[in-house]
Amino acid sequence: MLRLRYPTNGSIAVLKEILGVLQDDPSSQRRWFHDDYFDLFLRETGGELTAFELCYGIGSNERALAWIRGQGYFHDGGISDSEGFIGARVAPGDTLGTDPILARFERAAGGLPETLRLALEARLRDYALQNAEGAARRTRFRRADWQRGGGGEKLQDNRA
Repeated sequence: MLRLRYPTNGSIAVLKEILGVLQDDPSSQRRWFHDDYFDLFLRETGGELTAFELCYGIGSNERALAWIRGQGYFHDGGISDSEGFIGARVAPGDTLGTDPILARFERAAGGLPETLRLALEARLRDYALQNAEGAARRTRFRRADWQRGGGGEKLQDNRA
């Protein structure tokens, strides 16, 4: 059964962790954070971020930016010159908040563990400054089976 994990430090996080995520590799941990606009799927090995997929948008406009250590970035959905493309409005010297999607993510990610949040922000900054002009790998985004809500299981509140 999938459950939501709420922060215990008293802060209100917009991105909430979904517990009970399928673990397919004993040497790493999959994690899933969710709100009404973002799904963040990630993999950590030894507490270090090794991959993530940040899904954003709603319905038919959903897109995803993925990063895997040693393989780099790729983007699914949309085209890079559209206003809704993550990082499209960031120029050298700008903060991530210059881009509306990245600004929204910064607000939503405020309750994530600090080391994870900082690692994600660094990767998003690298992508926005180096790769925002790149084309999408696919024009339509498709989720993997394990990312589709846990096979229809209900989410359960897990407030400590």
